[in-house]
Amino acid sequence: MDISSAPRRNVELKAVDPSPERSRECCEQLGASDRGVLHQRDTYFHVTDGGLKLREQRPGQAHLIQFERPDALEQRESRYRIIEVDDGEQARSALASALGVRATVTKRRRLFIWQSVRIHLDDVENLGTFIELEAVAPPQSDLVREYQLIADLRRRLDITDARLVGVGYAKLLAERSVTTTTSRSGTQSDR
Repeated sequence: MDISSAPRRNVELKAVDPSPERSRECCEQLGASDRGVLHQRDTYFHVTDGGLKLREQRPGQAHLIQFERPDALEQRESRYRIIEVDDGEQARSALASALGVRATVTKRRRLFIWQSVRIHLDDVENLGTFIELEAVAPPQSDLVREYQLIADLRRRLDITDARLVGVGYAKLLAERSVTTTTSRSGTQSDR
């Protein structure tokens, strides 16, 4: 396979962030570069393999992102492709018509960069606050360095096992929706 057509890769970890202010202070103490706040809307579409989302963000341009990653609490490899989109609204409408929308995730993201790691301090609508670590791998990497960087940052940011999250935001929203619906129907049937 031509390396230019191969997906990009990173090693990532997601956790609940009970103290975003403390996480921000830790990032600053590490000397991570503060890239500011991004407002993002990710629209996930129904696909048979992996995931497909359209990310619209301010500031910035819309991107279509195809990805494959296992659900796992520990750090894990993610493979992805990114395509710039000129008109996010038109792309969202066309993809929604063709594939159907699985979920929409709206978040405020504070982005820090430390070495080759993207540190996301996320405030996700209807879910809460999270921290994501993404060590971006060069094409020829065996991922050893990326796994080490994530492990090092996990220690420095005091991310405990109890805080780890093994699924993406879209699945978390779906799980919350099922729980809320079940709770409501249970409450109504008790009356």
